[in-house]
Amino acid sequence: MNELVQRLSQGNHPIEASLRPSKTVSAFKESLDRGYVHIKFTNTKGGTELGVRLDTEASNLKEADFESETGKVHLVGNLTLNYEKVRCIADIDLKTLEGKGHLEPISQSVN
Repeated sequence: MNELVQRLSQGNHPIEASLRPSKTVSAFKESLDRGYVHIKFTNTKGGTELGVRLDTEASNLKEADFESETGKVHLVGNLTLNYEKVRCIADIDLKTLEGKGHLEPISQSVN
């Protein structure tokens, strides 16, 4: 297993929503509505930013109040990192657009 994938698969790590041009809740909501978000693991050298296509059935936005910018979102989505298929699981607080997350390797035998 790739070293970065292995490290991010062990325990939870600090993350933030990576948004451009400005880091706002409305920009984050637009990304969620498109079903694709950028999540940055901040405790790697220079940070590791991942583009995650959301699994809408596994994700949970019910605890989020986007108008008052409070609550949390639970995001789940698959991607490929360094040629390895992984699932990204992230919990992000709307107030700070930061939270905790980790990766889970996806077994190659699973369809």
